[in-house]
Amino acid sequence: MQLEGTSTLITGGASGLGFATASRLVGKGASVVLLDLPDSPGTEAAEKLGERATFVGADILDENQVSAALDVAEQNGSLRGVVHCAGRGGDRLRIVDKEGNPGDFDSFQNVVRINLFGTYNILRLAAARMAANEVVDGDRGAIVLTASVAAFDGQIGQASYTSSKAAVHGLTLVAARDLASRGIRVNTIAPGTFDTPMLAKLRSDIREGLAAAVPHPSRLGNPEDYAHLAVSLLENKYINGETVRLDGAIRMPPR
Repeated sequence: MQLEGTSTLITGGASGLGFATASRLVGKGASVVLLDLPDSPGTEAAEKLGERATFVGADILDENQVSAALDVAEQNGSLRGVVHCAGRGGDRLRIVDKEGNPGDFDSFQNVVRINLFGTYNILRLAAARMAANEVVDGDRGAIVLTASVAAFDGQIGQASYTSSKAAVHGLTLVAARDLASRGIRVNTIAPGTFDTPMLAKLRSDIREGLAAAVPHPSRLGNPEDYAHLAVSLLENKYINGETVRLDGAIRMPPR
């Protein structure tokens, strides 16, 4: 896909992986709409990126709000690229706690609702817009979703997070096959331990331990590493239906 002059949507675009991806897309000459929660620093993020960036406050679970963001994206031309970074971390709850009580069902549902239902909402609404595009160089559009290495190496306390991210991985090939007749590619990135705002809350010794556990390079992933791959997945016309681990060859231990 040729990105220069195209319209793209980045969810979770106000910070972290989403902002780095938006920055890289702007550098490629694309227009970007940053979709993030209304109370996020999205306005400031868009200002940093310049005139080709716009912020729209929206909840990924709200069809009307997401549709409004897609409307804004289409003001820049046909929507050709979507990178879905928005989501939440896990609840770190055991299936049975120390007192023998069952895990919190509401918490499990909340994690799955945001990470899986939110992903599907973005996928279906964006794909419907792309399906109306003219075919350009073989594609009508491309979508990049975000899973996690937890989809494959879930740790103790990650039941909800692993379930939601494994489902995103499972959705990827189905979506790619389903949307193939529409000329829309779907791929997923499964990041490992990345230096994001969520990880920034951890103590420095814990962060150092996580970095040292990565075989090579022995560091936390940078948002720019994710952005590089996300943009490559949009550009490369023959990558479809894949979940790509981006993790420096780490395999997570049980805890």
